[in-house]
Amino acid sequence: MATTSDIRNGLCIRYNNDIYKIIEFLHVKPGKGPAFVRTKLKSVTSGKVVDNTFPSGRKIDDVRVETHKFQYLYNDGDTYHFMNEQDYTQIQLQKSALDTPELMKEGEVVTIIINSEDNMPLSVEMPQSVILEVTHTEPGVKGNTATNATKPATVETGASVNVPLFINEGDKIKIETTKGTYQERIKE
Repeated sequence: MATTSDIRNGLCIRYNNDIYKIIEFLHVKPGKGPAFVRTKLKSVTSGKVVDNTFPSGRKIDDVRVETHKFQYLYNDGDTYHFMNEQDYTQIQLQKSALDTPELMKEGEVVTIIINSEDNMPLSVEMPQSVILEVTHTEPGVKGNTATNATKPATVETGASVNVPLFINEGDKIKIETTKGTYQERIKE
């Protein structure tokens, strides 16, 4: 058993007869009244995100987990196939278990969180950022740069990302995986 002071991003807990992963949290100490922890929880079975507030000091049922490095192989429909880098065993996960499957390219190494009790995969953690090539984007129009203007671009995995006007087809860009946003252009 853990308490609300142990809450951190990525912690898996049992709540409402399901296993949830904490994706955001905020400890709040108002001037009047008791402290509490405001959280955003993502169900590892359905992918549904719920907001919840825990009173400070409340006991929470944490789930013991292990992390393993897996390489993304391919997907067929909503099933994604991964290979363990240590023993080369393969597992399949549903699309709902992935946070940003559209930013994953074949060969990408991800961290999979596995429940220690029953060896069931719970969720997939992508790297902080990925580097992808732009396959399609409209050309930027000179003179349209009065503000931080952006345009949609399609990357090699099929995802659509808003990029600055100076990005062209064939450029490699760095994308933050948590928000799916453009970070910078990569020079080669």
